[in-house]
Amino acid sequence: MRTIGLIGGLSWESTVIYYQIINQRVRERLGGSHSANSLIWSVDYTTVEDLIFADRWDEVSTLLADAGRKLEDLGAEVLLVCSNTFSRTSDDVARAASVPVLHIADAVGAEVRARGMRKVGLLGTRFTMEQPFYRDRLAAHGFDVVVPRREQRELVHRVIFDELVRGVLRESSRDAYAQIIADLAADGAEGVILGCTEIELLITEKNTAIPLLPSARLHAEAAAGFALAG
Repeated sequence: MRTIGLIGGLSWESTVIYYQIINQRVRERLGGSHSANSLIWSVDYTTVEDLIFADRWDEVSTLLADAGRKLEDLGAEVLLVCSNTFSRTSDDVARAASVPVLHIADAVGAEVRARGMRKVGLLGTRFTMEQPFYRDRLAAHGFDVVVPRREQRELVHRVIFDELVRGVLRESSRDAYAQIIADLAADGAEGVILGCTEIELLITEKNTAIPLLPSARLHAEAAAGFALAG
């Protein structure tokens, strides 16, 4: 079994999902009391949050690439940037590493393709929904990606940074997200990507009429599969 290196704390609320899912999948595959060989480098979220809002992405890339190198030095044989927003730095992390880096958008894109979906909605931070780094990576998998209207994007973004990364889960926000997903479905989306790893803490398919694609879960499952293939 390969050792998984998680660059987490982006935020730690969702890094918990990665650790849980990876270990669950390993135990399901190997049985008994098996768990994953894994390492976590968890950054101080306020540090990187301040940098991205100041548009200092080069410094974020340097910080996360350094985290990746430290994980590799400790024995990691595959790396994950445990975030959609911070996947903007994944190519820089990969250039600094000598082990594979599994991109979260590729894990999501593979699932969308496997389900035969041709058009999907995307929820995430404003960075993820509006900048090309994530949407272009998804589009390379051969399907159309649509995002909510501007005022809805602002609401989704605000809830993520003011509530979800701080562990705050509000029913009113869950209802608002469900309505946005319903609107995307009305526009032809066959499913919706939860393109911020914290969103799956707030909403599940029991709240929606169309399938949800939880990015953290899919990324973690891809990591477990890669580790076990070794």
